[in-house]
Amino acid sequence: MANAAKEKVGIIGVGRMGQPMVKHMVNKGFDVTACDVSKDNVEKAKALGAKHAASPKDLGDSSFIILGVGYDDEVNEVVLGENGVLASLKAGSIIAISSTVSPDTVKAIDAKARAKGCDVLDAPICRGRWFADEGKLLALFGGTDAVVARGRAVYGTFASDISHLGDVGHGQVAKAMNNLLLWVTSIGLIEAGRVAESTGIDLVKLRDALMMSSGKSQALEDWDQTSFTWALKDMQIVSQMADKANLSLPLSGAVKEMVKEARRIKATNAPKWTGK
Repeated sequence: MANAAKEKVGIIGVGRMGQPMVKHMVNKGFDVTACDVSKDNVEKAKALGAKHAASPKDLGDSSFIILGVGYDDEVNEVVLGENGVLASLKAGSIIAISSTVSPDTVKAIDAKARAKGCDVLDAPICRGRWFADEGKLLALFGGTDAVVARGRAVYGTFASDISHLGDVGHGQVAKAMNNLLLWVTSIGLIEAGRVAESTGIDLVKLRDALMMSSGKSQALEDWDQTSFTWALKDMQIVSQMADKANLSLPLSGAVKEMVKEARRIKATNAPKWTGK
């Protein structure tokens, strides 16, 4: 097993979140190689000190791979596809899945990785782009103690908090529940804001009062960051989990439908909780 302090890191997906992650890893002395379909993203990563790999398969010399692509099918493609990283990865290496995907997706990849002598670190991240800039993300880990220990050395460069939830898959379960509560609250803030505005109350003053009361929430505090960009995907993951468990979740089902419109509302006619 590679020495955790000397991991050679490959990162697939260096967009808005991946770039500050690259910056923090490079600044802490890690050898980082970036791979992205966007030439612009690659150039920005190179300017931060990263090397460049033309395809995931070209990251085979890395001992620790971080995935930051958007969807389950993209995760499967960059790991298991013809030019996927698993085709060239050496035994003892780790694939850290920081994409937000189904728990079943990471468990299936873990089984295939272990068949080749590699491990998966289930490692979705929370808190958003502004926290990424400051190196204060939250990482939700699922994996063995040994894999998590190696993961802490890498993720500790850009995550101020790391929580080990259990086995592979449990990191994604935690992320799904976090996002479910985020979107339930965010939809509530749209409706509460509309009702409050109809009375003529100063919404910024109301927000200040709510932040001292039981109405306080991280969603209200970070309202300016909320875009609902990934909300539908998040709620689809929750829906899949509920269907698998044969659970009826009427509130979650309603929120899944409401986030489709919420993205437009937030961009064009959202309650001005912060006055912006």
